[in-house]
Amino acid sequence: MGAGKASSVVLEPVTDRNRRAILALELLPGQQDFVASNADSLEEAGEDSDAVPRAVMADGRVVGFLMYDASDRQEANIYRFMIDRREQGRGLGRAGIAAALSEIAGLAHVRKVSICYEPANTAAQRLYASFGFVEQGLDEDGEMIAELDLRR
Repeated sequence: MGAGKASSVVLEPVTDRNRRAILALELLPGQQDFVASNADSLEEAGEDSDAVPRAVMADGRVVGFLMYDASDRQEANIYRFMIDRREQGRGLGRAGIAAALSEIAGLAHVRKVSICYEPANTAAQRLYASFGFVEQGLDEDGEMIAELDLRR
């Protein structure tokens, strides 16, 4: 992973211009049970005014998708995140999470960020732990909840 890759990753709002590219993103076969499809997520975002969908961009290309909700008084929740199967292994997931945390930290009211993932998704667990997310236990759907205190 080159340092240039991580620094070139930005989040952009979902628009008519990048929607088709987001819908074309794919996970590896073993990852498909870990996250809802981007089509489902975009549909959900259209129905939920609190959802903040973002295209993960690298060098002007859509390489991933992320969605969070920061409507809570003090907490934001990242509840969708994926990097396209063809783009994995290049540090773009790490850079995407860093970009999301930077955007969320810019919201003055947010003190804590939570993220959820399937317990079997050990790659996600390692990635989030490397940012300081601490596992809190399973939610009612059997997903692991991890939290990051932004005040630290």
